[in-house]
Amino acid sequence: MPIEIVCKIKFAEEDAKPKEKEAGDEQSLLGAARGAAAPRDLATFASTSTLHGLGRACGPGPHRLRRTLWALALLTSLAAFLYQAAGLARGYLTRPHLVAMDPAAPAPVAGFPAVTLCNINRFRHSALSDADIFHLANLTGLPPKDRDGHRAAGLRYPEPDMVDILNRTGHQLADMLKSCNFSGHHCSASNFSVVYTRYGKCYTFNADPRSSLPSRAGGMGSGLEIMLDIQQEEYLPIWRETNETSFEAGIRVQIHSQEEPPYIHQLGFGVSPGFQTFVSCQEQRLTYLPQPWGNCRAESELREPELQGYSAYSVSACRLRCEKEAVLQRCHCRMVHMPGNETICPPNIYIECADHTLDSLGGGPEGPCFCPTPCNLTRYGKEISMVRIPNRGSARYLARKYNRNETYIRENFLVLDVFFEALTSEAIEQRAAYGLSALLGDLGGQMGLFIGASILTLVEILDYIYEVSWDRLKRVWRRPKTPLRTSTGGISTLGLQELKEQSPCPSRGHAEGGGASSLLPNHHHPHGPPGGLFEDFAC
Repeated sequence: MPIEIVCKIKFAEEDAKPKEKEAGDEQSLLGAARGAAAPRDLATFASTSTLHGLGRACGPGPHRLRRTLWALALLTSLAAFLYQAAGLARGYLTRPHLVAMDPAAPAPVAGFPAVTLCNINRFRHSALSDADIFHLANLTGLPPKDRDGHRAAGLRYPEPDMVDILNRTGHQLADMLKSCNFSGHHCSASNFSVVYTRYGKCYTFNADPRSSLPSRAGGMGSGLEIMLDIQQEEYLPIWRETNETSFEAGIRVQIHSQEEPPYIHQLGFGVSPGFQTFVSCQEQRLTYLPQPWGNCRAESELREPELQGYSAYSVSACRLRCEKEAVLQRCHCRMVHMPGNETICPPNIYIECADHTLDSLGGGPEGPCFCPTPCNLTRYGKEISMVRIPNRGSARYLARKYNRNETYIRENFLVLDVFFEALTSEAIEQRAAYGLSALLGDLGGQMGLFIGASILTLVEILDYIYEVSWDRLKRVWRRPKTPLRTSTGGISTLGLQELKEQSPCPSRGHAEGGGASSLLPNHHHPHGPPGGLFEDFAC
């Protein structure tokens, strides 16, 4: 008796749509779990955003013209805000600054500055020996004292020592200083320190920063008052001009702080004989801005090793260092007024080496030597006035007192009076005119005026962009693939092509046409599910 075997097969269509969620379904036909909820659309975000006008421009509604006008208004406001923000950013990047001047309250005591003075004549003619003139010929231009001249082949002068020559032949303060008073107290040459400059041997009053002399009152008579004899009879005669030839008579003076070395050939002022010169000073404390507002040397840089030979950084010390490096590179020696332990240049190349010190100084950061101004420094403003001395009566008195004639007194004597105008100091400070806080405040005001937004509004927009981007990335990464064979419960699911290839039964056409096969006619179940998903086959 023939036996009919019925096989129930379920085919999964490749183009079947994902099954929507239905009550009572625990799994979909593809076996994939339902994904996360979709992100908010633009209309939903716009209706809840704190950005003014976005909800009216992008929100739902039938009034398309109205939404278009709102969108134009929003875009116009946004463009105006961006234009204003760009202008504010450009103004901030220029780093503007202003200068504020604040007078300090009067102090009972003020530190008196250092006062450096040099006779313009470098060498005393009477102190020069024949050997000195021989060695200094290129520097002074003087002929030899011997009428027969120098016989280089027959004479052997000792090697010159420039420090010794300056000490011996320079003007001695003990001979020049005729009277000295400081704040009503007598002073002498022992209160001055020897210092070397381009003018040779010079002298500094109140040079030690550890024992700076105080000034207890302002005005004349409360500072330094000295009378000097410049000794014009000792000035070198001019036989020919050199780079070091001077036609002036008098002294050079520089008023500076104790931490700053004298740079008197550029920063000093002249005092003429036959006059009493009054120098009214006022202490000024300057504060400059570092980068990016200015180019001063910041305090952090001051912790680096200081310049060799100086206790603190200053522009004068930096320039002297640059001059020294230029001379060392050219002449392999240093000049007397330059710090260091290198060999001192001999007199015969002194002028040649001195010329290179002027070429070593640049005018900016791209120059051979750039010396930035320290961010904090002290300088002394000066007001200079003078009167002629001596009068007729005092000339006769001074001539008798110092055993000189009146003409000598008028041509050689001078009086220098340095004092504080008042015991107050000026604080001159550079300040940033437009800082970061001002920029943020202006940006916030423009943002609120044009688009009604704040920092939190920007966070909202970024959060929405992140939400949409993350959802799209997850869709790309987790896109499901249609399986060829899956198991759903106890039902086997096969692909149609797989079934045809693996079926041991011949096709229906062959069975029906040949008649030799044992394949029974197909029986359809009338109660099968619609859509053709399930079909019955008999083998």
